[in-house]
Amino acid sequence: MQQVQLSEVEQRVYQAVTTLEQRGQVPYPDLIGEEAGLSEEQVRAPLHLLTEKGLLHREDSPMAGLDFGPRFCARQMA
Repeated sequence: MQQVQLSEVEQRVYQAVTTLEQRGQVPYPDLIGEEAGLSEEQVRAPLHLLTEKGLLHREDSPMAGLDFGPRFCARQMA
């Protein structure tokens, strides 16, 4: 399995997502930023990069009219 190199910010964001999931909280960008100690603006690029690297996936709200924004979930490693 190929090792994926992450920047410090990407590591913090990924850890924030997994921590929120473990607590049963929905990993929305604002909560991810709060957990990582970053602003919502600062987590946008790392979220995009982690998604491109296949470590996170984006889920949009499945219910019309109840869109709280995208949530980002960690991919389960085999």
